[in-house]
Amino acid sequence: MQSGGHSFKLAISAPAVLALGGGLKNTLCAVRGDTAFVSELIGDLDSAEACLALEATVDELCEMHDIVPMVVAHDLHPDFFSTRLAAQIAERRGIPALGVQHHHAHIAAVCAELDLVEPVLGLAMDGVGLGSDGQAWGGELLRLEGARFERLGHLQPLRLPGGDRAARETWRMGAAALDALGRNVEIAGRFADEPGAPAVAAMLRSDFNCPPTTSLGRLFDAACGLLGVCPRQSFEGEAAMALQALAEAHGDVDALAGGYRLAATLDFRPLLAVLADGLDAGYGAALFHATLAAGLAEWAGAAAVRDKIDQLACGGGCFLNQLLLRQLADRLRERGVQVRVARRLSPGDAGLSLGQAWVAIRHWQEN
Repeated sequence: MQSGGHSFKLAISAPAVLALGGGLKNTLCAVRGDTAFVSELIGDLDSAEACLALEATVDELCEMHDIVPMVVAHDLHPDFFSTRLAAQIAERRGIPALGVQHHHAHIAAVCAELDLVEPVLGLAMDGVGLGSDGQAWGGELLRLEGARFERLGHLQPLRLPGGDRAARETWRMGAAALDALGRNVEIAGRFADEPGAPAVAAMLRSDFNCPPTTSLGRLFDAACGLLGVCPRQSFEGEAAMALQALAEAHGDVDALAGGYRLAATLDFRPLLAVLADGLDAGYGAALFHATLAAGLAEWAGAAAVRDKIDQLACGGGCFLNQLLLRQLADRLRERGVQVRVARRLSPGDAGLSLGQAWVAIRHWQEN
């Protein structure tokens, strides 16, 4: 096995499968029989060097384990190099290519690692992934059965003023939160040290270049923007990590009564409204985590009762946050629901290839 790679014994044997992962924190997975081989981390596919490394690793992993793929799985995003490479491999070898939705793969990765073959519920929480409807998902309640998934619900969408730029500048997500609360007029004054604040307020008013997202990662950014924590990020997840550190330093607090609304979506705008009113950053961070855990637990717990499923798989980069995970697991344990998380692979995008392979295996099993 490659240095830094993993091998997993699977609960189901299958023909040879190759899965090429996503666009960030890329790994690939090759399956032979009941064993899945996940490569070492290749990284973000945003350079020619990384893309060449992925191509080389495909050949290396297949040759090392004597695997001749019969199907190649990939993310739905058409612009990822891994998706384009999957199409090339499928055409060259005359085999099918199977697109797997990003958050489906996150939950499937947990299922593959932990041998969960019965129907499970899943909370897929991350920064972004292309949804089946072409929108930016990232805060999803799913039900997985076999090769299929059902989207049971999602977080109330927030808009991304400036698109991807809003993922790097948390003050923009703070502005989006104010706009969602009907407080657009406060944006320019609230972020007076940001020269672009008036323009962002205007963009939100006119809904220009403000795509919606259900992402929990962006909800974390909105909280940071409102609390004045890490207005600009120098690396992915920096603001969320800072918010977690503040919450841990402050200590646990009770969840905000009425801090969320649960209907067709899980809506944390009541919590954002309180964060917008000038809370101490440490207390605000702790309140955010506690209320988030309470809302997610009620949401998933209700689905568990309705569907008579007591296993909840949690995947996506937001579950690198051990504080959120602990608070969520504690609350769900009281409801008789067991939280299951990856043990050896990251819950983030490095696990996508294993999840894609698992979906391909279940698809083969059913067909």
